[in-house]
Amino acid sequence: MRTDYDLCINGGGPIGATLACLLAQKGLRILLLERAPLSPTPDQNPDGRAYALAEGVRPLLEEAGIWQALPLPPQAITTIHVTDSQGRIPTASRSTLADGLSFTEDDAPDHRPFGWMVEAHNLLAAIARTLTSQPRLDVRAPATGQFQFTQNEARITLSTGETVSAALVIAADGRQSRLRQQAGIGLTRIPYHKTALVSVLAHTLPHHGSALENFLPQGPFARLPLPGIEGHPHRSAIVWTDRAKRIAHFTSLAPHHFARLIEERLCGEELGSLELIGTHWTYPLASQYAHRYYATRLILAGDAAHGLHPVAGQGMNLGFRDVRTLVALLGEAFAHGEDLGSPALLRRYQQLSRPGNLAMLAGCDMMERLFSTDAPFIRHARHAGLMALRRLPTLRQGFVRRAMGL
Repeated sequence: MRTDYDLCINGGGPIGATLACLLAQKGLRILLLERAPLSPTPDQNPDGRAYALAEGVRPLLEEAGIWQALPLPPQAITTIHVTDSQGRIPTASRSTLADGLSFTEDDAPDHRPFGWMVEAHNLLAAIARTLTSQPRLDVRAPATGQFQFTQNEARITLSTGETVSAALVIAADGRQSRLRQQAGIGLTRIPYHKTALVSVLAHTLPHHGSALENFLPQGPFARLPLPGIEGHPHRSAIVWTDRAKRIAHFTSLAPHHFARLIEERLCGEELGSLELIGTHWTYPLASQYAHRYYATRLILAGDAAHGLHPVAGQGMNLGFRDVRTLVALLGEAFAHGEDLGSPALLRRYQQLSRPGNLAMLAGCDMMERLFSTDAPFIRHARHAGLMALRRLPTLRQGFVRRAMGL
């Protein structure tokens, strides 16, 4: 079978772009379609969205050439405070954390960061810079395609009118994946009837790379460290989960009233004066999972296959697990001259990826439900779990390694 491309990837976001770069390095000729224009320059007015990337993802992005192309520095996460509603984090006057625990560099292998905060506009600019440097990668952006699948090939009619073919198509086109719907792959969605609010705050005191996860009965509240910018040397992102009506009320408040509410949820963190910068960004919360990860000549990856509650910040990190699996499978198949779209290979991908992904989804779902209640029995149980992690270094370090993606 002769094809114009070995592979077509629909979606040029972090998952699709990283996968494209890594497979192009292995010699595959790849067509990458992205409906949005690509810009190598970071947005001058970013909307505050940022990715919490596990430390284990960084080497993957380095291998793809994306990490070193970041035009702005990322922010390392070196400490994580976890508290259960009433906890108070350690400060200059308090050395221990009440009703919670802190993960420090002593819990991480080789004192490595737990992860990195990379703002969306920064990562997307790095992706745009990297995609153009791969000689076996044909990038079309902005562009879309119409897909037809047969047992022998996938045929793509581009928005330019050109028709090409590929042995396999990878859908990396997000939660609302058009290719998943076209293939008739079922989807189960788990709504939480809550909304997440994302905002960026400037503060007068440094965060020292620390992050806070404050579990409240209404939903988790997270403060995540961001790198400083001109005029605002100390910044943090907040991700605040609550019922939709309450979130709508919070976004309507005057900035100084909003900052006061944020301060009440920081559990005593010493960040100085707070100032809201930029605009609010909100989205409804739901988990979802595809009933299968493949169809004829088609594979789902990233959010097209699974979407998590953001409580543990693992959504995109789970997508990078798909990237690792696909790079290994497709790279080996290509090296041996195998059909990249064979049913056996597609089934193998699902066998390797879906069980672990479903386990992570179930874990995040359980965490959200366990912590978003003030029932006395459940509260005592989760307190016991947090204390076990605090008192058992081996258990805590194993948990950290898993969360870091190592």
